[in-house]
Parts: sequence; structure tokens; C-alpha cells
Amino acid sequence: MATTEFIAAIELSSSKISGIAGRRNSDGSIQVLAYATEEAFSFVRKGAVYNIGKAAQALTTIINRLEDQLKSPIAKVYAGIGGQSLRTVKNVVSRTPETEVISQELIDTLCDENLACPIVDMDILDVAPQEYKIDNNLYADPVGVTGKSITGQFLNIMARSSLKKNLELSFEQAKIELTDLLTAPTALAQAVLTENELRSGCALIDLGADTTTVMVYKNNILRYLSVIPLGGNNITRDIATLKMEDEEAEKLKLSYGDALYKEDEEAETPAACTTEDGRSIPLADLNEIVAARTEEILANVWNQLQLSGYEDKLLAGIVLTGGTSNLRNIEDAMLKVCKVSKIRIASSVQETIRGYNEQIKKNGTQNTLLALLIAGKDNCCLQKEPQPVLVQSEPAKTIDVGKTEEQVEETTSEKTEGSESRNGNKKGTWLKSKVENFVKDLFDDEKM
Repeated sequence: MATTEFIAAIELSSSKISGIAGRRNSDGSIQVLAYATEEAFSFVRKGAVYNIGKAAQALTTIINRLEDQLKSPIAKVYAGIGGQSLRTVKNVVSRTPETEVISQELIDTLCDENLACPIVDMDILDVAPQEYKIDNNLYADPVGVTGKSITGQFLNIMARSSLKKNLELSFEQAKIELTDLLTAPTALAQAVLTENELRSGCALIDLGADTTTVMVYKNNILRYLSVIPLGGNNITRDIATLKMEDEEAEKLKLSYGDALYKEDEEAETPAACTTEDGRSIPLADLNEIVAARTEEILANVWNQLQLSGYEDKLLAGIVLTGGTSNLRNIEDAMLKVCKVSKIRIASSVQETIRGYNEQIKKNGTQNTLLALLIAGKDNCCLQKEPQPVLVQSEPAKTIDVGKTEEQVEETTSEKTEGSESRNGNKKGTWLKSKVENFVKDLFDDEKM
């Protein structure tokens, strides 16, 4: 049976492009109705589309597969934007109010001035307003407060213009309408972090395939965002230096990878894994590579947290998510590098997800896709326009100007008689009248 109400979302990550469709149930849970995925290595690099043609083909394939499962056409979709060039930049706008009471119009003016700030080759994707400083005090909601001066502090989420342009061109070439282009990291944060973590202060680390995204929240406000060009694929490629293909190296990483591997001293022979060509590789050698690359990634994460200025204000600790968060002992490795007491792994979103359990797994790899689905509000099903109903109306009566009502009725009566004669009704009466009129006219001519 066709589904006529659903939300559709698409995520373009470094490893794959994924599409999902679902709806919100009456109990508040999310019901997944369709899911599809395609590899994206040939057109996405570090979260950015570099081959628009291939990206458009993959998008078309995803949409077709979703429509086959839904048995309904998709009119539009939500999509997420992320990638290496994504970062936050602080901006300050000051004004002297005309009146002592701060108005909403003045706040809107500050926001507009912030957006008008010229930045070469960069686009402002979203804005996270911080506090407003009125005289010497900070306010989250300044409307109605009295003061002689106001300074708006803004955190602009920015990216290279090509990042957004290439993504939009890919959807345009695939003839897919975008309902909204959401900032993927902030949508992810709202989906996986608890209210306590957002309020008390925490860092969300999304360990992806080619990139690692670092976000800091405090008092329910985004305070810092940065993307590191390192991810799980860097570990895989280093393992591949042991003379194997990347695909096999990825399998070994998932099966035997350990961020803090320790050799069993009591074992008679060192533990090892076997490659597809029959070679034996000691797990100590394999995990020496894994540990070194993992430490490099996490050291960069800690550096970003220090640059944010919130490394000692994270009362709720650090939350890890993404595919690489499944690496063994990644939490302990994070504790060792970052020196933060609280660390947890967000293997799924806060919302309850129902359906498609065999494809939607709780391992962190699909959290961003689910976050985009949760953030969607509009129905994405193609609505058919109602067909106009044709109503056959009776022919309008024509009334000659200057005729009396009796003449009009007489004319109408004659037309009715003619119509009846052509249809074979009262044919004898009509013919008799014509003969009588002809004879009368003939006698009148003779008298003249």
C-alpha cells in the first residue's frame, strides 16, 4: 500500500550516500519506512562533493530505491551539509539604542548586520547567537532590558562556497528539490545529546571516515565547531601498508583493531590474524599501527578542545559517535589523551527508532542520517493535484432587445416546435400548419 505522508532525508558522507524515509508515530517514536545506501568514494572526499555528475547519478538511484519501497513518489528531501571546511567564526556587532529599552527590532538589526559581514569565498550556513552584552551585563534574551549600549556576540557556522554550491548543483542535476539544507553536525548534536549534556557543557566528537567533527556546547548553545581532516580511513590506509587492499584492511580493523592493545604475556605464541592470501600478521604489529593513528586523531581532538577555551568547563564530559567510535578501547584511549573524567559513546539517537532494524543499526554510523530525519517537519510525498470536474451547463437563452415578453415566449415556442420536428416529435401537426399557411398566402395573392 502506498505511503502518502513521510519525511525523506539524504546524507552525503565520505564513505557513503544514504537515504531514509519515515514518519513520527503518535507515541513520539520515529517509524522508518525506507532505507537505501550507495558507496560515495568516487565523488565525495572529506565530506565535500568533487564530482557532481556521479553524485547526481547516486542521488537518483537513492531516490528511485526509496520510492520503490514507499510505493509513492518523493517530491522533495532534507539534506545535510558538512565537511572539512566547516567551522565557526566569532563576530561582534555593537549599537547604541535610540531608546533605553532594547526592542526586538534592534536585535533583528544586529542579526542582519552580522549576516552582511563580507567574507571572501565563504558562506554563512547558520548562526548560533551567543549572549548579548548590555552595558556590563550579559543576557541570553535582551528584549525588554534597559541599557545605553548593546553588543551582539554571534557564532557563525561557515564553509567554503564550493561546498554548498557543489552539493546544491548535485541535487539540481538529479532534479531533486531540497526542502532544506541542514547543518549536519548541529542536527546530530540535537539528536544524540541529552538536555543535561547540552546545558552542563559537553564536547561531541563525530569520528567519521575521512573527517572528525568537534563540537562544544554550553548552556544549550553551540560554542565551538571544527572539522579535522582525519578519520577512520586513515587507520585503514595505514593497515593497508602491510601489503593488502583497503577493503581487506578495513575488515581487519573492524575485527581485530584495538586502540590500546596489550599482548597476552602468558600465551605460548603471539596472537595473529590471517590475510586472504594466507599470510599471518601478528596482532601486536596490526594494533601498533591502529594505536599510533588513533592517538594522532585524538590528540588533534584535544587540541581543538583547548582552542575552544572550554576544555575545563565540560561538566558533562565528552560524547563519542560515528563509525570509528566502535574501535575497541576508544574510550580509554580518549581518557588517556584528553584527561576528561566523563566519556560515553552515543551508539544511537535519543529518539526511539522503530522498523528496519536489520538495516538501521545502533553502532553510530547512521546517527547523522537519523538526525536529519528527526529534524524534518514537512511532508515530502508528491501530492497529486485534484482533477477539475466538468459540468455540462444548459445553453443560455438569447433575448433580442426591443421584443416584448409575449414575443420572446412566441419565438421560444417556435424554436421548440422546430426542435421537436427535427427529432420526429409532433411531425404531423407541424406539417399541417405549414400547408394551411401556404394555402392562405395563395388566396391572398389572387385577391390582390
